[in-house]
Amino acid sequence: MKAYDGMYIDGAWRPAAGPDVIEVVNPADEQVIATVPAGTVEDVDAAVRAARAALPAWAATPPAGRAARLAALRDVLVARQDEIAGTVTAELGSPLKLSQAVHTGVPIAVAGSYAELAATYPFEEKTGNSTVLHEPVGVVGAITPWNYPLHQIVAKTAPALAAGCTVVVKPAEDTPLVARLFAQAVHEAGIPAGVFNLVTGLGPVAGQALAEHPGVDLVSFTGSTAVGRRIGAIASGMVKRVALELGGKSANVILPSADLARAVNVGVANVMSNSGQTCSAWTRMLVHRDRYDEAVELAAAAAAKYGDRIGPLVNAGQRERVRGYIEKGVAEGARLVAGGPDSPHEKGYHVSPTVFADVTPEMTIAQEEIFGPVLSILRYDDEDDALRIANGTVYGLAGAVWAGDEAEAVAFARRMETGQVDINGGRFNPLAPFGGYKQSGVGRELGTHGLTEYLQTKSLQF
Repeated sequence: MKAYDGMYIDGAWRPAAGPDVIEVVNPADEQVIATVPAGTVEDVDAAVRAARAALPAWAATPPAGRAARLAALRDVLVARQDEIAGTVTAELGSPLKLSQAVHTGVPIAVAGSYAELAATYPFEEKTGNSTVLHEPVGVVGAITPWNYPLHQIVAKTAPALAAGCTVVVKPAEDTPLVARLFAQAVHEAGIPAGVFNLVTGLGPVAGQALAEHPGVDLVSFTGSTAVGRRIGAIASGMVKRVALELGGKSANVILPSADLARAVNVGVANVMSNSGQTCSAWTRMLVHRDRYDEAVELAAAAAAKYGDRIGPLVNAGQRERVRGYIEKGVAEGARLVAGGPDSPHEKGYHVSPTVFADVTPEMTIAQEEIFGPVLSILRYDDEDDALRIANGTVYGLAGAVWAGDEAEAVAFARRMETGQVDINGGRFNPLAPFGGYKQSGVGRELGTHGLTEYLQTKSLQF
């Protein structure tokens, strides 16, 4: 077991203000693999003060200079990608191939995209007799989740740095080790002291202190809707900007003309990826009643193939939470056709890939985010009924539509109340805006839209 010490503040690893530590557990074997400092209010204050002191010089750095540092950061991440992937596997439990392709590959691509955007974005533009300036919002407090630990740090930090902001990151307590690797990469890339700062700690202590700090101009948070509401309330009381990427209960709508086998198999794979710990997962599969039984059979068979291919859930609490939802589904009358609450392994926080049939829209498992490898399959009568069901939750983060004719799928997607829709299995695009409608959040990440979250505008009239 490795005992890490220090917080990355003002360009150096500095001793934590308090003696408490957080144990990092490998969810695959339930063994403690490391400890990190549990940050205090004093640690957060030191990090914010460092970020504020570094802000004027970094904001004044020409965009080309910021782009060069971001490109250097991308290159360091590329050089260290094997170490990063192994660390994510150890602290999150994801299979190594997933850690390499998604948990490491995607954030490297995102970092590279912001190196390019920093160099090309029009930070000044003319409109009539005015010059409009797009300036950094200031110090950003970034509170990141455990399910995609490096991606979420990069998705917040890279656009903030490209905009000229300085950053304090509070990573999730379950996955702080890859955040430390990222801080090392920032240092190696030559990003000036104080521009990026890292404080590990518990959400109710370090996270709340960061959200409440008067020196933070914008809070960017990814996590549960309940916590997002609390952060939004704190920020509104201080007239502070927020970017909130919250929960989801996304619908995978399979229209009658679709290639059913492909739509079902891709849909099951989407739900099982990262052990179902994905806010944008298509956890509700909507199938026309004439093809429903066939879809259920296909989904059950597909889920059975994932028994040894997905990793554990992140911790014991999350495992029990998912088991509770599975038991709730059975109690409310849904039909279990694959998986169930029992663990397929003796050790580790595993839950079996699970599929429910005969799910109705009002059931708990059709309304609430489970955050595990659990799929609910619902019937619909016609397209209007499918749309009513798809839009019938408090969430609106993602979704999918399948049809034999692309135009038919697009027409349906345009009526969905959600931030992203994949058409017939459309690929993930790291330049497209990511974010939700309704209680799935406020603001957008990735691409140009992600950059503008960290900018404020000023107009000069001539």
